[in-house]
Amino acid sequence: MTQKNIEWEKLPFGYFPTDYNVRCEFHDGKWGDIEVHSETTIPMHMAATCLHYGQEGFEGLKAYRCPDGKVRVFRMEENAKRLQSTARGLVMAEVPTDLFCEMVTKVVRLNEDYIPPYETGATLYIRPLLIGTSAQVGVRPSSDFLFVIFVTPVGPYFKGGFHANPYVIIRDYDRSAPLGTGCYKVGGNYAASLKANTIARGKGYACEFYLDAKEKKYIDECGAANFFGIKDNTYITPKSTSILPSVTNKSLMQIAEDLGMKVERRPVPEEELSTFEEAGACGTAAVISPISYIDDMDTGKRYSFGEEPGPWSKRLYDKLRNIQYGIDPDTHNWTTVVIE
Repeated sequence: MTQKNIEWEKLPFGYFPTDYNVRCEFHDGKWGDIEVHSETTIPMHMAATCLHYGQEGFEGLKAYRCPDGKVRVFRMEENAKRLQSTARGLVMAEVPTDLFCEMVTKVVRLNEDYIPPYETGATLYIRPLLIGTSAQVGVRPSSDFLFVIFVTPVGPYFKGGFHANPYVIIRDYDRSAPLGTGCYKVGGNYAASLKANTIARGKGYACEFYLDAKEKKYIDECGAANFFGIKDNTYITPKSTSILPSVTNKSLMQIAEDLGMKVERRPVPEEELSTFEEAGACGTAAVISPISYIDDMDTGKRYSFGEEPGPWSKRLYDKLRNIQYGIDPDTHNWTTVVIE
């Protein structure tokens, strides 16, 4: 391995070119062979269904260079399952778990030189993408698909890493609908969030905060991340058909139980925010982003949780990170060593 001459500590959470990506095409009802590519563009018909009708889905996961010298990937089977759920929801060909994991392992190994060193604050972000490629003008599912995975080294999602950030409730925009695509990881959900996110950032907040689209009464998501609140030794996270099931949140719920906390997944009304001792957003990109306060622009109310990460948030964050980096025992078999 020849480590690239990159200033790892200064990396943003953005795209940085690497050497290879891997691809697999679905034609005539079956997946083909895995192909290795160095080009970063995709030849595509201008009438492809992904371009016109949004028939696409994607995933996000990470590879970690660990203190023992090994490289681990965290819960890639769960990402495979979630992409399969997205494929079913958007009538796309499902990527088998074995194929998904083989391609993840392959692309990480091919780009080993770009895996950031341990303790730099950077990781190797893995982006699987599934798109419909059939040329169509009528609105109907594609019969051909491309599955591609690229990787890029990234820094922390929020500048400063594990620090508390302010959020703002925005009622004028919805990210997803109760019976829509919110439970799938599709580009349209993120496109729907861009306007509200731009408004929130323009007002000095880290991110926007969504209430449910139907009643504007219950907590949905923190931007593109899941929400959790902590009180009375209990980890509480919203339950809704419009929320993306987060692999990170699922892991944190298990860790919370392991640490002796109670766990509740249920509808959380906005007024309950005032009762939480700690609050945070969680997802692959940030792991946990503690929330310092949430402002309600319509009512002028501020829900405060402290300018520093709370003790439970820090404990959960440290425990999950230590499992991802192979420091603590992986009692639930969540990590896969892809490079010894």
